[in-house]
Amino acid sequence: MTVAAPASPLAVAGDASLADYWRFHRAVATAQLAAWLPLDPQFLVDISGPHGRCAAQAARAGHNVLRVEAGPPPAGTRSPPGPGHGVVTVSADPGSLRFLADGCADGVIADDRTLSRYVAAEYLAAEIARVLRPGGRLLASVDSLVLGMAILAEQRHWAELTDLPSAEVLLIPWPDGTFTRCYGDQHLRDLCAEAGLKPGVIRPRTVLSPSMVTRVLHRDPKAMGRLVQAELTAEADESVGIQLVVMARKPA
Repeated sequence: MTVAAPASPLAVAGDASLADYWRFHRAVATAQLAAWLPLDPQFLVDISGPHGRCAAQAARAGHNVLRVEAGPPPAGTRSPPGPGHGVVTVSADPGSLRFLADGCADGVIADDRTLSRYVAAEYLAAEIARVLRPGGRLLASVDSLVLGMAILAEQRHWAELTDLPSAEVLLIPWPDGTFTRCYGDQHLRDLCAEAGLKPGVIRPRTVLSPSMVTRVLHRDPKAMGRLVQAELTAEADESVGIQLVVMARKPA
């Protein structure tokens, strides 16, 4: 396990100079979710947290979505909502799905770095696998090893960087005292495999750099659609990007 000192401004998403990039980042996330969503109406569980917009997008696409918000867990076991319910919100610990029955969900959405925000991600991944039906799918995003390495380097934690190749878990503290768990490609594959999920696509959320996106949008504010399309068709390289996206499936 590798732990750094409090995170530097490199990790803070609120930098005003990166406003165009974060707008692009959100547009790419929306497009990636749209590509992942099934064509037929299904029951999906969204544990993406308070800032995620996945539940509303999935509901507009015709799916029934159970959105989990932090709060006291409901009594008993919950079954899928009936057809046409759109988004149903329930208060519970998004890191524990014990209130959901085994094999009840067609898909789980764990966007907005859910598996990075929960340090004990092995437990959460196992819970996701439990509630998925055979053949059910997972879409998740995490903070990448690239982000963790960049923060360690900026903070001059050279010893931690030297130890990084042998670290099974990389934890980086944010300024508010919480931790983010960073992953490389193999970390994600191991996490899925241990939970009983078969990983498919693992790619950076964005390959295009913030400086490039900002420069293009400053020159042509209408270029967002073309940038998103270029991102979706770009050759994925796990060694770039501050976040990774993983799509996995529970074997039938």
